[in-house]
Amino acid sequence: MRLRLPRWAAVTAVLAVLAGAGTVTAVASDDPPPVHRADRMLDLDGVKLDTSYFTGDGDGRRPAVLLGHGFGGSKEDVRAQAEQLARDGYAVLTWSARGFGASTGQIGLNDPDHEVRDARKLIDWLAARPEVLLDKAGDPRVGVTGASYGGAISLLAAGHDSRVDAIAPQITYWNLADALFPEGVFKKLWAGIFFSAGTTAQPGAQPGAPQGAAAGKAADACGRFTPELCALYQRVAVSGKPDAAARALLEARSPSAVGARIKVPALLVQGQSDSLFTLAQSDAMAKALTANGAPVAVDWISGGHDGGDRETERVERRVSGWFDRWLKRDTSVDTGPAFRVSRTGGVDSTDGQATLRAATADRYPGLTAGTTAVPLAGPAQTFANPAGAAPPAVSAVPGLGSGVAGLSSLGVGISLDFPGQHARFDAKPQTEPLRITGTPTVRVKVTSTAADGSAVLFAKVYDVGPDGRQQVLPAQLVTSVRVDGAKAGKSLTLTLPAIDHEVEAGHRLRLVVAATDLGYASPAAPAGYTVAVESPLTVPTAPGLDTQAATLPWWVWGLPLLGLAAAAALLLTARRRTTAPAPDPELAAVPLQIAGLSKKYKGGDRYSVRDLSFRVEQGQVLGLLGPNGAGKTTTLRMLMGLITPDEGEIRVFGQAIRPGAPVLSRVGAFVEGAGFLPHLSGRENLDLYWKATGRPAEDAHVEEALRIANLGGALERAVRTYSQGMRQRLALAQAMLGLPDLLILDEPTNGLDPPQIREMREVMIRYAAGGRTVIVSSHLLAEVEQSCTHLVVMDRGQLVQAGPVAEITGSGDTLLVSLAREIDDALVEKTAALPGVAAATRADGGLLVRLDGTDATALIGELVRLDVPLTGVGPHRRLEDAFLTLIGGGAA
Repeated sequence: MRLRLPRWAAVTAVLAVLAGAGTVTAVASDDPPPVHRADRMLDLDGVKLDTSYFTGDGDGRRPAVLLGHGFGGSKEDVRAQAEQLARDGYAVLTWSARGFGASTGQIGLNDPDHEVRDARKLIDWLAARPEVLLDKAGDPRVGVTGASYGGAISLLAAGHDSRVDAIAPQITYWNLADALFPEGVFKKLWAGIFFSAGTTAQPGAQPGAPQGAAAGKAADACGRFTPELCALYQRVAVSGKPDAAARALLEARSPSAVGARIKVPALLVQGQSDSLFTLAQSDAMAKALTANGAPVAVDWISGGHDGGDRETERVERRVSGWFDRWLKRDTSVDTGPAFRVSRTGGVDSTDGQATLRAATADRYPGLTAGTTAVPLAGPAQTFANPAGAAPPAVSAVPGLGSGVAGLSSLGVGISLDFPGQHARFDAKPQTEPLRITGTPTVRVKVTSTAADGSAVLFAKVYDVGPDGRQQVLPAQLVTSVRVDGAKAGKSLTLTLPAIDHEVEAGHRLRLVVAATDLGYASPAAPAGYTVAVESPLTVPTAPGLDTQAATLPWWVWGLPLLGLAAAAALLLTARRRTTAPAPDPELAAVPLQIAGLSKKYKGGDRYSVRDLSFRVEQGQVLGLLGPNGAGKTTTLRMLMGLITPDEGEIRVFGQAIRPGAPVLSRVGAFVEGAGFLPHLSGRENLDLYWKATGRPAEDAHVEEALRIANLGGALERAVRTYSQGMRQRLALAQAMLGLPDLLILDEPTNGLDPPQIREMREVMIRYAAGGRTVIVSSHLLAEVEQSCTHLVVMDRGQLVQAGPVAEITGSGDTLLVSLAREIDDALVEKTAALPGVAAATRADGGLLVRLDGTDATALIGELVRLDVPLTGVGPHRRLEDAFLTLIGGGAA
């Protein structure tokens, strides 16, 4: 039997749509004011776009911001930035682009007739909102920003819609054909990553998808891409060479196609560690927009698509300031320098990461300012393009995501050139440091034995150490070039990748021209190439840049201050210890008991933790869960004696916690990273830390901690050479020194890849197996489900539920209601409002319903009465679903 909504429910749903109603939630935040979020599915010409609209408190109209996401992502990826922009006084609209997230439609790579038109209609929608500031009827004051795919839509929106008032595109492209087919060479690995990201199956039929069996197979191969894009990729991937039609299609969907119409203030943020969208792409943007008379600022960040530091917090602050100036029209705002480049200033001892300092100029210098000629030595050299173009040379490794490109500034390289497959030309060692900022160039003569006289070559400039063997490829970047008509020899100028890199005195530059590269398509037929240099290497130096002085290492100024702080703390805690409550002998074997714990924010009007009580037993691995602003970190800081609660008490093994309490010697903690000296080995760092505690060396149990942390031979290496995963394990080993009975870990898997996360899980389980106790705060729900035995779930500072993992994930008070079809928001809200129901939220395959006073039988009766198309009701088993149900749908 087909179930239908009652007429009154249908009328309510229609009225809600006409009123623009959506799912409205208050986004929890540690900092007032709160942010209000409304989720809506907007129907644009038959395509449904999943949107979220964010506003802060306050009356009056405000400028609006459209915030796009990267390729393969969704609106949820930019939620944090949207919330902050809303707090900064903007009405912010995010959306999942066609074919991504919950949005329908097919991926057109920012097709002007589809994705760009969608952006224009979203601006129409903003113009109708009562909160949005209008320049005139139908014309909202609006800025557009986003990274990568979302960065391109900001440029395209400005080129297609004159209502856009300011933009801030990040790590994106100006001409997509140039980005994927540089100099006529197919960037096969990056293109393949794009294609596979868009061929992941999406639930539901796509509008306009092919019909029939044969067409269905084609659609499976194309995934969510439009047919013309699918055909383009398959054609070029098979031939290994882009054709004119492929270039034309991508150019028509690039910002460069409408570049002459982009005349709004633009903040251009581009990545140095980026073999996908290089600095040359932002250079082309800057030149075109400046020629249009628009205010332009250029910011070269350290990271990019190849990993590294995206400088997210700084960039988001600068984007907000840019919009303050050009959307709020606040002329007092400092929007930053016209040009800024991030440079490595050493290594931060607290986390082993490269520290950054800025070089700035009051105008963008371009990529060829202040050139210096560097002579190259070496005769003409002949080398081979191997059959099948294998094995290929290695420069960047697209999609690796480990940030190896950023290591070049620290003197670490991973590039590889095979003997007999490249030519090499060396300069003399530098007598003084040389800073390269821009694109080096060199003139060469190429001869090819290929039947058609063609060649595909890859050129790169290395920084070679004094020993002649150690070489580093700045940012792991290489330039490609296709040469035609070179059977009798052909001269051409090679434009090397744009970089910002310092060559130290005693080092020398090395030009390598290779026949293959892992990231690109090379001819499969064997051939011989001869290359000779015909000019010096011309190196740009951008002499007008002003570089910040490198900051002193923290220990130079920090240790004296720490000593003073420690002395003051000893005086204070000595007094506090005299008035500490007496130990409770009945809790002597209990690792942790928290009773009635409360802590207010500064100002005293809101609680970060309120009336929190729970208990942890020996041998447990307890997961502390909750959305942002739940009070998890505040609770851990009180537990470690770093801050004092306003009410309630914490007892560890029966002793009350106060700053400096003796029982804290039985507690080990890993919170917000550990302070390591980068020039010392891992073992030397641990020894130094333990000596600083003043405890006997034999009490450290170093070998046991190291065996659990599983660092192996890496212990004898300098910490500056460690990966993020190794630093995390070393920090864990430091926390485990002395084998504390209670180990506290705050987000121990941050920055780790899946294998490293698995290792961290095993470390926690091994540690607790000896009868000790672990408390871990984490956002990775699937990982918590596998590693923890018990859970404490918090929301808005209060305890929501505590107990064994199996009990929470499979408790009878949380049921999964399977549905025959998707139901609208109104019916979900009616389910949540039923007597005896605490919450109802969407989940894969149906609804998660948390009961509060009713049972499954009564619930089924009520659902049938509401005409909910249920097909089954039963307990659920996923921690993620349980968590979302317990906190009412918030995000971890």
